[in-house]
Amino acid sequence: MSRLGPQRDLEEAAALERRRRRELLRRGRIFNARLRTIGIDKDALDAQVKERKLQEAAEKAQHEKFAHDMKKNDKLMCLLEERQKNEIKDMNRALTEFHKNFQKPETRREFDLNDPQALKKDRPARVSDSDPRCTISGMQKFMGEDLNYDQRMKFQKKQLREWSLQQQKDWKNALADQKLADDLYDKFRIEFDRKIMEEQRKEEENRRVVCTATKDFNRIQVAELDHKNELEKAQKIKDDMDEITFLLRGDLLSENPDQAIGPLGKHHVLVDRWKGMNQEQLMAIRQFQKEQALEKLRVREQERQRDAEWDRQRLQTARAQLLWERQQQRQNRVQRRDLDFVNAELSQEQKAKNIYLKEEEYSNIPTDEFYAQFNTTTR
Repeated sequence: MSRLGPQRDLEEAAALERRRRRELLRRGRIFNARLRTIGIDKDALDAQVKERKLQEAAEKAQHEKFAHDMKKNDKLMCLLEERQKNEIKDMNRALTEFHKNFQKPETRREFDLNDPQALKKDRPARVSDSDPRCTISGMQKFMGEDLNYDQRMKFQKKQLREWSLQQQKDWKNALADQKLADDLYDKFRIEFDRKIMEEQRKEEENRRVVCTATKDFNRIQVAELDHKNELEKAQKIKDDMDEITFLLRGDLLSENPDQAIGPLGKHHVLVDRWKGMNQEQLMAIRQFQKEQALEKLRVREQERQRDAEWDRQRLQTARAQLLWERQQQRQNRVQRRDLDFVNAELSQEQKAKNIYLKEEEYSNIPTDEFYAQFNTTTR
């Protein structure tokens, strides 16, 4: 017994500690507004998620289509921009080569006035008698002293020939460069046109495949529709012939009197097939109308007697009700007088009780410990 007592106390303490821990966890979940779970419509949320996924898939397909078109347009724009850049580059290169070969600064007429090397190139007033700078105003050479005429003419002819050969060479080089540039431009244009034609051919093949599939599908649909229309037309003709045959051989045109008998018996008449009543049926109807008239007179007499009885009972009830109301009014006056007396006594007791509560019971102000004892458990 001495050993079972502490063991039981330990188990009870452990169980109490577990309950206290679960209570603390439960309190944290319930009193925390952010972690508190509420009921949700899972089916509606699943439907919204599914609808959202379908919408995202449609938007993704549309975006991919737009991206494909944008890539295609960007590719064409890049090719066109590359072609334009190459053309501008070739034109600038040709213009630079032309300026370099045919518009050199030293070939200008006023180059000697703006030559930065003019002082370095300057020479004395006269080097020799054949100096071309010996003009008349320089008083270095006079008319008739052309001693190196032959040499001068030979030099001039040689210089002219060299200039002509140099110009021909420069012209040939310019023509060769221009031809090379034209060939490169033609190759680039042919390659670019080939790529464009290849893209157009692929697009045309895709469009042709789509058009062929569409035509085949439409042809099949037209054939099925024609076959269906033929079957419907044949069925309609057959139904019309059957209807005409049924009308010709039916009871409507033959005026068979038995056709008015309904499926429930002879007394059940089909109005749309009825051809009229016989004499026996008319006599039965007249006899039945007479019986109805007599029955109606008997019912009216019974209603008159019943109304008279009701009027007599209503007068008696009204007289008894008037007597009961007068008795009830006298009892109400007595009860009202007694109730007023009781209410006056209760009013005096309530006033005395309020004075006692105000001066004795409610004289102490509640502290924070009083309010802290509420809302401390989740149970």
